Amino acid sequence: MITMKDIVREGHPSLEKKAAEVSLPISDEERTLLKDMLEFLMNSQDEEKAHIYQLRAGVGIAAPQLGIEKRLIAIHFEDFNGKLYSYGLVNPRIMSHSVEKSYLSSGEGCLSVDRPVEGYVPRHARITIKATDIDGNPIKLRLKGYPAIVFQHEIDHLNGIMFYDHINKDHPYAIPDNSTPIE
Repeated sequence: MITMKDIVREGHPSLEKKAAEVSLPISDEERTLLKDMLEFLMNSQDEEKAHIYQLRAGVGIAAPQLGIEKRLIAIHFEDFNGKLYSYGLVNPRIMSHSVEKSYLSSGEGCLSVDRPVEGYVPRHARITIKATDIDGNPIKLRLKGYPAIVFQHEIDHLNGIMFYDHINKDHPYAIPDNSTPIE
């Protein structure tokens, strides 16, 4: 079972480099890792389990956050309309994106960052992703709003990019041009 002690923190080398493509079909070890990552997210959102195991709530996690430099991410959350997004993805890539931006009005956080980070993180308002799911099936997702932000955050981890790298250093709360806030 993955716990907070397994998650590497900012400054760790695996968070600062591009992760390696994963060969298909994925190995049993990689499938187990994705299942464990999904289980961590589910446990972190369960108040009782989160308390028992001292887990910070998360909606996504990338393999580099576990010190594993592979292009694997897990996502598990319900959007504001109650739609469930629960995926273990291999080699996800953004195929297209909108010019329009969006940002979380509350800012972003990260399981690998133990400090509050002030500022808006500009993201693409809409994206299309292609990946392979945990069962080896090709998958294409069109995302907007909060789900698009979550997926971009995790895919950034695969490219050695932290969320705060996007924040305007001189004016952290500058509203990004051509953007819509996500409440």
